[in-house]
Amino acid sequence: GGVKGTTLRGHIIRGIESPETLLFRQIYMDCAQLVKIVMEMKCVDAGKIATNGGSQGGGLSVAAAALVPEVACCVSCFPFLSDYKRVWNMDCSGAYEEIREYFRRHDPLHKKEEEFFNTLGYIDIQNLAERIKAPVMMSVGMRDTVCPPSTIYATFNKIKSPKNMLVYHDFGHEGLQGWDDEIFNFMAKNLK
Repeated sequence: GGVKGTTLRGHIIRGIESPETLLFRQIYMDCAQLVKIVMEMKCVDAGKIATNGGSQGGGLSVAAAALVPEVACCVSCFPFLSDYKRVWNMDCSGAYEEIREYFRRHDPLHKKEEEFFNTLGYIDIQNLAERIKAPVMMSVGMRDTVCPPSTIYATFNKIKSPKNMLVYHDFGHEGLQGWDDEIFNFMAKNLK
């Protein structure tokens, strides 16, 4: 995909001029292409490919599983990149600060707000979720202020394949106790 540069700041809105130029569109396509390349390797059982990640990686895990229906299972820990409009309405900063900065610098009167969020919809993982065919396991920290629980549920609720949400009531956007064991058990069950 030719994607270059950091994804630390401005990555969500990079290429906002059209759905085709969005940076994350390219990143999602790169993830899907990587899954397909791995599936074609002689030393890999193509029927036992899983996606797994946390935060931004969790969002990419969902996107890759949605774009490559042959993925056997998907694990996503508090996925980022979901429900941009909800994040905006909640006035979240931090990981989504660039949305506010976009309006401050390029559209202070919000004349193009609807168009802006419609374009971001192309890279909103909740809009890809129903394409997933594989079993999915997600986690949510109910005190997460980086990836708020309601944004995670926006994606989870649209998944039509078998799914499970592990709720960590007292955790935020941080390491989750026992999560690695849950991943191992989930993959062992689904990658037979």
